[in-house]
Amino acid sequence: MQHVSGMRFALTGAMLIAISFGLARFTFGLFVPQIRADLELSANTIGTIAALPLISFVLVSLVAPLVTKYFGARNTTVLSAAFAVVGLALMSQARGPILLGVGIVACGICTGLMMPALTAAMQALVDRSIHGRVSSVMNAGTSIGIALSVPAVLLLVGAWRYAYVSFTLFAIMGVFLAWYLIPSVSRFRPTDAAPPPKITTRQCRRLLSLFLFAFAMGFIASAYWTFGPDLAINLGSLSSQQSGWLWLALGIAGLGGAIISDLADRNNPAITHALMLMMLTTSLTLLAASPGQIYLAVFSALVFGLAYMSLTGLYLMTGIRLLPGRLSMGPVLAFVACALGQAVGSPIIGLLVGKFGYADSFSMFAAAGVLVSLLSPFYPGRTDDDTAIPEDETGLQAAYDYQLQNDEGEPLQTNQPEQVE
Repeated sequence: MQHVSGMRFALTGAMLIAISFGLARFTFGLFVPQIRADLELSANTIGTIAALPLISFVLVSLVAPLVTKYFGARNTTVLSAAFAVVGLALMSQARGPILLGVGIVACGICTGLMMPALTAAMQALVDRSIHGRVSSVMNAGTSIGIALSVPAVLLLVGAWRYAYVSFTLFAIMGVFLAWYLIPSVSRFRPTDAAPPPKITTRQCRRLLSLFLFAFAMGFIASAYWTFGPDLAINLGSLSSQQSGWLWLALGIAGLGGAIISDLADRNNPAITHALMLMMLTTSLTLLAASPGQIYLAVFSALVFGLAYMSLTGLYLMTGIRLLPGRLSMGPVLAFVACALGQAVGSPIIGLLVGKFGYADSFSMFAAAGVLVSLLSPFYPGRTDDDTAIPEDETGLQAAYDYQLQNDEGEPLQTNQPEQVE
């Protein structure tokens, strides 16, 4: 079987995730104040538009594994980057909510295709003992993309269209990056390996628990993603240039999520989940309480970035552990649940902001976060019963021997791709 360096693949995946999830999806909130003022959109309309890429992400994620299977990892990542190019270009030229919505839907399609394609390539080319760690590093690429958007805000004050033109250029680079660095992997055909076992009732219950926690976190986080900078500008009287520092702090702190999620998954996921969700809740209250204090606002972004990326990384790795051998299902389930939560939360926070104002609306979402964090003991972490998944079957033990051995002491043949160029 042909293996590639786990670090090389992780860095390549992180760059593509930075373009798709970072620039094409999560930077929208940073430009909401400018877009609202330029296009004269209400908070309710912005909340609805912010939910569109999450809906398209969920719908595309349902068919993305099949698309990857028949078109190959390289072609699917290229297609994903192409949707980012189209979406960002349309958003840069939007003169009203319709074209803006179409562009943001295309960006959602981009994110829905990217992770399954990268996961398929990883499953075929990277040793399974480090799948969890590679996935965690790739997930941190979102923070890189968010940080990359900040110079556009600082240098192009009030010129959000030019900022999106620059993002389009990055997406074009992503097309070539995907074509040259992602191998063309299509189907997976096990040689002498047994097929994945059937999903048990216990696994279904734990997967449902993971889904609900990820959904709740996405719902709560939607307030910050959609209206964080808008709150700082309208309620705290900060300038658009100052609000850019929030996203820079968020992106930098989010890089630590790759490490924390790995450590949390190996030790006590339930306790870490409660801690990180309380940190997420704290970031909402900090921003709502003192939006005019730039240092407190930036600190709230630091807390939010670290908590959000740690939680998404933890959900991703839990999905891998709960469904070993089914990388097209476990991690995707966690991302879909989080996106659904944000899709539901974005229009609701927009409606609440229009009716009750920023501070009260953020406080309501923070209260919901406190309630969910109290339920963290039910998070599907490690168990000591006979249904627990062994570490060496999940791909999460980095020190595990690269040459897996079967019962007779012979090298075990793992999944092999039909085509690797």
